[in-house]
Amino acid sequence: MGTHTDTDSTHSMDPLPTPATRAGRDGLAAILAGPGKTVVGLDFDGTLAPIVADPEQARAHPEAVPALAALAPKVASVAVVTGRPAGVAVRHGGFAGVPGLEHLIVLGHYGAERWDAVSGEVSAPAPHPGVAALRAELPGVLDREGAWQGTWIEEKGRALAVHTRRSADPQAAFEALRAPLTDLATRHGLIVEPGRLVLELRPPGMDKGVALLEYVRETGASAVLYAGDDLGDLPAFSAVDRLRADGVPGLLVCSGSDEVTELRERADIVVDGPAGVVGLLRGLAAQLA
Repeated sequence: MGTHTDTDSTHSMDPLPTPATRAGRDGLAAILAGPGKTVVGLDFDGTLAPIVADPEQARAHPEAVPALAALAPKVASVAVVTGRPAGVAVRHGGFAGVPGLEHLIVLGHYGAERWDAVSGEVSAPAPHPGVAALRAELPGVLDREGAWQGTWIEEKGRALAVHTRRSADPQAAFEALRAPLTDLATRHGLIVEPGRLVLELRPPGMDKGVALLEYVRETGASAVLYAGDDLGDLPAFSAVDRLRADGVPGLLVCSGSDEVTELRERADIVVDGPAGVVGLLRGLAAQLA
């Protein structure tokens, strides 16, 4: 169980919390000792940006970009790892053209897309053919399940997500849709990734763990931090565990939420949502000054 710290954006100096686990303390020590060989991995929604009813309205916490700009020049790289398209995360995060963020990349669509701050361009392979078939069939499936009231489809380009947060009974709608959407996804060679009142249908083989692991190995980093808030971040937590087993120290941070307890239980540090993540990033940057 991670240490809980209330971090407020009004703090002039954000103290670094002590990780609750030995592995976490080793991870933090390695980051502080070798920041230039550290990758800082961050989820977007719920970690850098508060969760909102309409994902199109999600924006990074107002202090997130200044905190990242203070930290990024001191580490090997900051990688925002998200299920969103890379370009959308860049726009909603306000990451483009910010002095100090030259070391920032966005791994969008679970690593299938990459945006690099230096070039400002997104690179990506061709989309999975099952997504187009899914796009055509999904409205009919929701209709047959009587699920239109309050549920809606988010278009993610390389994936589609069905949100139930606006339904009369969001959890019941979520549970009712799991089986039919899993059947639909399987038929088209796709998988279903459950999240906080959202079911995402996407190609297999890419998740935040694969994306993080490949990127850390590509950079040759000797320490890693990963912060997330949702079930989709569990593979990234597992990737950090794997890196630790391979001798790369790591620190696991949960952007605390009452909706998902699994991450909280595995984290070395639990902070109070995006404001807490910002405080942690600021505290880290100050320690590395």
